[in-house]
Amino acid sequence: MSAVADSIGVVIVNFNGGKLIPKCINAVLDSSISVEIAVTDNGSTDGSLEALQTEFSNHAQVTIIANDTNSGFATGSNRALSALGSSLQTILFLNPDCLIGRHTLQKMLLVMQQSPEMGMGGCLILNEDGSEQRGCRRNEPTPLRAFSTMVKLGQHLEGVNRVGELLPDKPVEVDAISGAFMLVRRTALTEVGLMDEAYFLHCEDLDWCKRFRQQGWKVIFVPQVAVTHLKGSSSHGRPIRVEWHKHRGMIRYYRKFYKDKHPFYVMWTIYLAVAGRFILLLPRMILRNLRT
Repeated sequence: MSAVADSIGVVIVNFNGGKLIPKCINAVLDSSISVEIAVTDNGSTDGSLEALQTEFSNHAQVTIIANDTNSGFATGSNRALSALGSSLQTILFLNPDCLIGRHTLQKMLLVMQQSPEMGMGGCLILNEDGSEQRGCRRNEPTPLRAFSTMVKLGQHLEGVNRVGELLPDKPVEVDAISGAFMLVRRTALTEVGLMDEAYFLHCEDLDWCKRFRQQGWKVIFVPQVAVTHLKGSSSHGRPIRVEWHKHRGMIRYYRKFYKDKHPFYVMWTIYLAVAGRFILLLPRMILRNLRT
């Protein structure tokens, strides 16, 4: 293999990542294979951008792009991707609160090199306590599965998240992985296209996984490789805004992929259910904000 083939480009989008974002970048730089990192800062106000510029502005492997405003995760990811060398054939999209091990990228790259049909891969994502994090392996969020997940009918109907299922002993094909760690083959990315920038935060990963599969590429979950995701470091202070964008993203996802498959009254039932879920969550989030 050439040096380029054994190198990985890493895309990170930062928004108020605090002290975690330098740890994330240093963990990537400590990888056992060559890396090139592009970080988009989406208008951070917590000093994390200045900390990044102080520590990494002169680092040959790190490019920092500063946005004046928060342009959203998909837009930030696409902008960072454009800053990476075009010769890099494998790109990792990594959350700034995700910590990888020294051999994580090498192991994931080997799986991808051995699986030519693999367009995108994700690993086992762990919470800080070592438990499996929801969302790192998911079923296609059909309206029925989403309904099952929302009303907690998982024991009767198949839901979206597969956490709790026995872990397979080898890489397996899944419908979707988590946007916290997405390893992508450039040839597949070129064929499928960039992340949909109409999503601001959340659901852009589900959209991308869906589009990869529509183009015939496999999305692979690799349970033998694990990373820790400290989840939500940049969104703890804005729970209502985060949930708003999550539910808005859900409606976009269903409009984009399902409006031509179901009668209008079914789609409006779906939209109302998503909006109703957000309204039900609102009082709890307001109370939580008042207590902190």
